[in-house]
Amino acid sequence: MDGVPRVPEQRRPGSAQGAAEPAAAVRFGVLGPVRAWRGEEQLATGSPQQRALLAALLLREGRTATAAELIDALWGEEPPSQALAALRTYASRLRKILDAGVLVSESGGYAVRGLPEGALDLGVAQELAAEAEKARGAGDLCQAREVLARALALWDGEVLAGVPGPYAEAQRVRLEEWRLQLLESRLDMDLEQGCHAEAVSELTALTAEHPLRERLRELLMLALYRSGRQAEALAVYADTRRLLADELGVDPRPGLKELQQRILQADPALAEPSAPAAEPAAVPVRPAQLPATVPDFTGRASFVSELGEVLASAEGRVMAVSALAGIGGVGKTTLAVHVAHQARSAFPDGQLYVDLQGAGPRAAEPETVLGSFLRALGTADSAIPDSLEERAALYRSVLDGRRVLVLLDNARDAAQVRPLLPGTEGCAALVTSRVRMVDLAGAHLVDLDVMSPDEALSLFTKIVGEERVASERKAALDVVAACGFLPLAIRIAASRLAARRTWTVSVLAAKLADERRRLDELQAGDLAVKATFELGYGAMDPAQARAFRLLGLADGPDISLAAAAAVLDLPLDETEDLLEALVDTSLLESAAPGRYRYHDLVRLYARACAERDEQPPSEREAALSRLLDFYLATTAQVYAIEHPGDRLTDDLEPTRYPGLSFDEGTAALDWLYTEAGQLLACVRQAAGTERLRRAVDLLWAAKDLTESGANSHQYEMTARATCEATRAAGHDRAEGRARTVLSDVLLVSGRIQPAEQEARLAMELAGSAQDATAVSWVANNRGLICLHESRFADGKVFFDQALEGLRAAGNRPFEATVLGNLSRAHLGMGNIAKAVEMAQHGLAVHTEIGRTVRLANGHFALGVALTRAGRYTEALSQFSDALGIFNDHRQRLWEGVTHFRIAEVHAADRRPSQAAQHAEQALALGCIGGDRMQGNVLTLLGRSLYALGQADRARACWREALSLYEQNGAGEANAVRALLSSAAAA
Repeated sequence: MDGVPRVPEQRRPGSAQGAAEPAAAVRFGVLGPVRAWRGEEQLATGSPQQRALLAALLLREGRTATAAELIDALWGEEPPSQALAALRTYASRLRKILDAGVLVSESGGYAVRGLPEGALDLGVAQELAAEAEKARGAGDLCQAREVLARALALWDGEVLAGVPGPYAEAQRVRLEEWRLQLLESRLDMDLEQGCHAEAVSELTALTAEHPLRERLRELLMLALYRSGRQAEALAVYADTRRLLADELGVDPRPGLKELQQRILQADPALAEPSAPAAEPAAVPVRPAQLPATVPDFTGRASFVSELGEVLASAEGRVMAVSALAGIGGVGKTTLAVHVAHQARSAFPDGQLYVDLQGAGPRAAEPETVLGSFLRALGTADSAIPDSLEERAALYRSVLDGRRVLVLLDNARDAAQVRPLLPGTEGCAALVTSRVRMVDLAGAHLVDLDVMSPDEALSLFTKIVGEERVASERKAALDVVAACGFLPLAIRIAASRLAARRTWTVSVLAAKLADERRRLDELQAGDLAVKATFELGYGAMDPAQARAFRLLGLADGPDISLAAAAAVLDLPLDETEDLLEALVDTSLLESAAPGRYRYHDLVRLYARACAERDEQPPSEREAALSRLLDFYLATTAQVYAIEHPGDRLTDDLEPTRYPGLSFDEGTAALDWLYTEAGQLLACVRQAAGTERLRRAVDLLWAAKDLTESGANSHQYEMTARATCEATRAAGHDRAEGRARTVLSDVLLVSGRIQPAEQEARLAMELAGSAQDATAVSWVANNRGLICLHESRFADGKVFFDQALEGLRAAGNRPFEATVLGNLSRAHLGMGNIAKAVEMAQHGLAVHTEIGRTVRLANGHFALGVALTRAGRYTEALSQFSDALGIFNDHRQRLWEGVTHFRIAEVHAADRRPSQAAQHAEQALALGCIGGDRMQGNVLTLLGRSLYALGQADRARACWREALSLYEQNGAGEANAVRALLSSAAAA
C-alpha cells in the first residue's frame, strides 16, 4: 500500500460556527458499543433505539439530520406509526443525560454540536490515521506503525454493537472495512521493518477470519517467505486460488500471481523490505560497545593507515574483514580499538565488541556471543533461536541494510569467528588473535610485531612525562628494551613509575635489569608476556598482590564485585578499592560497573603467582571454596524465592560463607541469569576436588536456568561433567543428584531415551545412598518419561512413589506439582474425573502458597485435564493464568508449550483460526520437549490450516513435522504419514 487508508466517506471531526461551548468532560464511543462518559463516569445511553439516534447524530459530525432522515436511519422502510413521537422522546431523554448545548434542535431535525477535540473515538482514530500517513510519507515507519497501532486499539469489539437500524448496519460495514485497511497498512509496515516471523501468527488468524481478502493472503505469503518458509508461502497461494475458484469463480488478482512467481524464482528483492526501516526515534537501537581507546596511543602509523583503508572500503564490498595476529601483550586490542574509534563515522549504525577468550581453557561459544549481539541490536529474547545456525542467520538478517563495525577480540581460531561475521555490504569486522587466520576466507591479514625502539620510547614518555624522561634518555631506552618493546609491558612499567614521584627512570631501569624479575630476560612467547606482568605484580602492596593471585583462580568470563569479595573474604568496600587499584595497573579490566575480568594471559600469570606465592597453599582451595559457598548460598536464596516452601534447599550441602539476599523475585532472577556463566564455570571447576558435592547441589539449585531455555547448552555440558566427576570420585549420593539433573535437562529437550537411562542410574544411586530427596525427584522424572512413552500405569506408580517421599518430607509445593503430573497419568488411563480432581487439589496447594512459578504449573495441569473433560472455557482460563505467571518468571519454553495447549483447546472446540494463531506463537517461543514437541505443534498447526481450507500449507507443516519425528524415532510419525496420505487422496 502507498499510504495509510482514510476512513471511507467521512470528514475529519469539526464543530459548527457559533456552537455552544461543550462540556469538556463528555466523551463518546462508537467503535464498539455506543457509550458516553462524563470524566470517568459512564452515562446511561438508554434503549437500543435511543443509542441508534445518538450514533446517527455523532456520525454526522455536527451536521443536522432531519427527522425523516433519522426515522429512516432507525427503522428503515417500515417505521412504527408513532415514529416521530418516539424520536422526540429519545432526543428529550438524551438531552437530560448530556450536557446542555450538546444535542440541539434545528430546522425540524437534530445535531450534536460543540464537541471538543478527542471527544469522539472515531475522530481520534481519524486524526491518528492522518498522523500515521504523514509519518509514513516522511519515511518514519516506526512512528507511523506506533501511531497506527494506537488508532487500531480504539476499536472495542463490533462497531455500534447492539444498535439496530439500516443506518447502523451500513456504518458497521464501512468502519469494519476501514479497520481492515488500517490493519493491512500496519502489517505492511511490519514487513517493511523486518518483523516477518512476528507477523505470521497474526496474519494466519486474519486470513482464516477473512478468507477472501487477497491483500491479507499476499502479506501472509510474503511474511512466510521472509521467515524461510517458502513451501508454506506457495501453499497459501494454492489454497487462495482454489478458494477463489470454488467460491467466486475467479482467479487471484495480478499482484498475488506476480508474488507467487517471484517466490518460485527466489527473487532476491523479495528477501528485503521494499524500503529501509526507519530507526525508532525514541529508543534507537545503535550499539556503541567499543572499549575506550587509550589517550596515549602511540605509533603504529602504517598499521592504522592500512586498516583504516580496509574499513573505509566496507561500503562497496560484501564485507571487509581484517585479522590482526601477534603474541600476547603486543597491542592487538589497543590497535584494533583505536582504529575502530577512528572509523566510527563510517559505521553510523553502531559498533559491536566481544572478548572471545580464545587463549583461555574455555573460549566463548559463538551461539552465546550471537545471543548477546542480537540483544544489543534490539532483538527480543523471545525472538532469539536456540541453534548456532539459526542465530547466525538471524544475526546476518538483522545487520542487512545496516553499516555496523564488529570487533572480535582475542579469537581462538577461524571456526569460532566465522558465525560472528556480518556477511553483508557496508559492514566490517576487525579480529584479533594469537594465531594467523590463514583459513579465514577473504580476510586481510595483519601480523603485528613489537614496537620499534622510537615508538616504545614515545609511549613510555607519554605515560611518565617528558620532564622525567628527557634527563634520563638512556635509562628510558634501557627500560623499554628490558620490556622487549612489548606495549603492555611498557605501559605497566611506565604506569608504575608515574605513580611513584620519588622514583627516577634509572631506579626503574635498575629494577628491570634484575633477571629474576624479568623471567628469562623477556624472551619471546608466553615467558615474555609473563615477565612484563611480573613488573606490575612486584609493585603491588601485599593486599593487592593477594587479590591479584586469588581472583585469578576463578574460572568464568568475569567476576562480580560480590563474588570477588567472597574469594578474598573481605567486605565489599575494601574489595572494590583493591580491584580498582588493580584496574589502574592494567592487570585487571573493568568489564562493566561492578564487574571485573582478566586478560586470559594475565589470568594464567596470576594463577602461576598463586601457586608460587600463596601461603599457606591451602588458602587457594579456601578461596575457591568460599566462592562456591557464595554461589550455592545465593542460588539457594533465588530458589527459595521462586519456589517458596520447597524443601530442596533444606537438603543441600551446608555452606560456611553467606550469599546475597534479595527483597523480591525480579532482583533474584536478574542475579541468576546474569551470573549463569560464572556459576556454571564454578561447578565445572570443582570437578575432582573436595568441593564436588556442593558443586552438584549448586547445579541442582540452579535448575530454572534450563527450564527457561537460557544457557541450556552450557548447563547440559556442566551436568555431564559432574556426572563423570562424581562417578570417578565414587560419590554415589552426588552422582545420583548429578544424573537426576541431567535427566531433567534431557527431558526438557525432548530426548526421552537418554533421559530414561540417566533416570534409571539416578534412581539406583539415590536409593543406595538413601537420598530421599533425589529419590522423589527422579521418581517424578521417571513418571514424566512414562507419560511421553504412553505408559500411563507405570507413570502412576512412579508419581505415587514420589508423592510418598514428598509427603514424608513435608514438601507440599513439589507434592502439588507431582499431583498435576499424576493427573496427566489418570488422563492417559481414561480416568478423566479423577484427573480433574487431582489437578484441582494440586492447584489448591499452589494457590495457598502464592504466585510462584509452580502456581503456573498448577494452572497448566488443570487446563490439560479440563481440556480432556471437554470444559474448554474453563481450560482456557487456566492456561491464560499460567501464561501470565510463566512470563513473569521468564519461563519462555513453558510459555510456548502453554500456547500449544491453548491451540489444542481451540482445535477441539472447532476454532481452527485461533488454534493456528496460538500454534504459531508456540513455534516462535519454543517448547518444553524439544524437536518432538515442535513436531506436535506443527502437526496441530497443519490440522488447523487444513480445517481453514489451506491444504497446501497444512501439508508443508506435516512434512516438516514428519521429518522431525523421523529424526527422533518418534511414534507420532505414522499418524502424520496418515494425514499426508489422506490429504493427498482428497
